[in-house]
Amino acid sequence: MEYKVIPFVASLDPKKGTSNNVAEQLEEIINKAEEQGWKYVRLESVTTYVQPDSGCFGIGGQQGYTTTKQMIVFQG
Repeated sequence: MEYKVIPFVASLDPKKGTSNNVAEQLEEIINKAEEQGWKYVRLESVTTYVQPDSGCFGIGGQQGYTTTKQMIVFQG
């Protein structure tokens, strides 16, 4: 069994975008992948810790943080 995982980041216009727009974007990706022979399995949330960056000589450093990304899982 083969799997394909791709990131999903919806683009939404804050003035006129709705959750339907997000659903349409996800649907488009799923349909394109199915045309290529991939079967949609699920949308998965992956939580990741981003390591802190000390910057150059301590200038401009950033603290570490946790972020969550959405991944679309397909089965081939």
